[in-house]
Amino acid sequence: MVKVLKTATTKLNNKIELLGNDNHKNILVIGVFHGDEPQGKFLIDEYLKINPNSQLLFIPCLNPDGMAIDTRTNSNGVDLNRNFPTKNWELTERNDSFGGEISASEIETKFLIDVINEYKPVAVLTLHAPFKVVNYDGPADEIAEKIGRIICYPVAASIGYPTPGSFGTYMGVERNIPTITLELDEECPVQDLIEPVHKIFELFEKI
Repeated sequence: MVKVLKTATTKLNNKIELLGNDNHKNILVIGVFHGDEPQGKFLIDEYLKINPNSQLLFIPCLNPDGMAIDTRTNSNGVDLNRNFPTKNWELTERNDSFGGEISASEIETKFLIDVINEYKPVAVLTLHAPFKVVNYDGPADEIAEKIGRIICYPVAASIGYPTPGSFGTYMGVERNIPTITLELDEECPVQDLIEPVHKIFELFEKI
């Protein structure tokens, strides 16, 4: 049975939770990096309702503060997907892609880094929106192609613009861990994403 394995409390006193069971695989699924992309939490929650013995590790909502206030960033105005301590992290202007005053400055980023260090995932899937593409970093081309066939999205090694301090760079490029960024179609009703995304979760269950 899936249970809470690790928690952290955010600036706005919301909980970030790592869920898994005692016999989990070291495969991690993450929802809501960006607070205005809530689809991931819904899809993970729905999956766990019908698969309470899932062997995957889940962080249904990495950015509960951003989700609560409907912003891409967290409550400090930091884009968590630009806040990782990568070789290409850089101090940028304050906008929706601001990576923080220093890398790994945020509670949410530190929590995820702690999870990575403790559980050492061998593959990671993150759920984003809105670009309708299967983006990947590291040695993930084969699994990315399988995911693309399930959800009928194109597969791309590059999202098409610079992403300094991104999680994909931190995990896939610099640590050589297969890392998938599944960009969901935000115009598609989230209910219609349940079937394909749950099939993708099932694919990871079989790895």
